[in-house]
Amino acid sequence: MQRHIRDNLSSGGPDLTTSLAKRLRKSARSTTETYITYGVTETLFKSAAAQAPYEIPEDQRQGILTGKGPPKTAEGEDLGVPQNESWWFTTLGLQPTFSTWSQVTFLHMYILTVKLRTLEGVSAFQSYQRYLLEHFSSAAEDKMIIEHGMSARGIRNRYLKDLFLQWRGILAAYDEGLIKGDAVLAGAVWRNMWKGKEDIDWEKVAMVVAYMRRTISTLDKVDIQDIVTVLDGVDGLWEGSNKGLDKIVKSMSAGTSQTL
Repeated sequence: MQRHIRDNLSSGGPDLTTSLAKRLRKSARSTTETYITYGVTETLFKSAAAQAPYEIPEDQRQGILTGKGPPKTAEGEDLGVPQNESWWFTTLGLQPTFSTWSQVTFLHMYILTVKLRTLEGVSAFQSYQRYLLEHFSSAAEDKMIIEHGMSARGIRNRYLKDLFLQWRGILAAYDEGLIKGDAVLAGAVWRNMWKGKEDIDWEKVAMVVAYMRRTISTLDKVDIQDIVTVLDGVDGLWEGSNKGLDKIVKSMSAGTSQTL
C-alpha cells in the first residue's frame, strides 16, 4: 500500500500534495470569511438592538413566578424600564416591552438588510442575512430567560418560531412599502410597531416612515465596507436621522397647496 501511494505521488498524474494544499487554502479562506461575516453581523445587530433597550428590574424578575413580577400592559406584556432616553420611547411613546424591542430591532435590521443587498454575490448576502437573524434569535432567547423568567425551552422555541415568521413578514411588508409609497409603508409600520391599534397618532407613524426613508437614503451613499463605522454615537446614522422629523411631518406638502 505504501509503495502504491509513493508511485502515485511520483507519477506524472495529478500532484496530490498540491491538490491538498489548494483545498486547505480554500477551506481556510472560507473559514476566515465566515468569521468575518459573523463578527460584522454581530456588530450590526448590537447596533440595531440598542435603539430601544429596556430591562425588567431584578426584584421584579424574581417575582415573576410568584405573580408579583413587573406591571403589565393592556395586552398582558411585561412592562419594563427604558435603559436610556431613546427617541422611540420619549418622542414616539412606545412602551418598554419585549415586543417594542423586537419590532424596533427588526426595523433597523431591515434597514441594514436593504444596504446588505448591494453585496457582490447572492451567497454573500444570504450569509450576512442568516447570521444577522441568528444574532437576533440568540439575544431574544436570552431576554426571555433573563428578563422574563421563561425557563421552558418549548415555550421559548414557539416564541422564536413566531418571531422568525414576523421577520419574514416584515421583509415583505416593508419592501412593498418602499416600492409602492409612503401610505403603504405607513400601514406596515402601523401594523408592526403599533399592532394595528385604532387610537394611534398618525404623525408618529409618519415620523417612522420619514426615519426609514432618511436612513436608507443615507446608507445608500455609504461604502458597504464602512457601514459599521457610521451607525452609532451622537453623530451616527441612527441618532442623526431622527432629528427634526416632527417639523418635516407637520409641514405642508407643496403638492397639497397647488390648485387643480
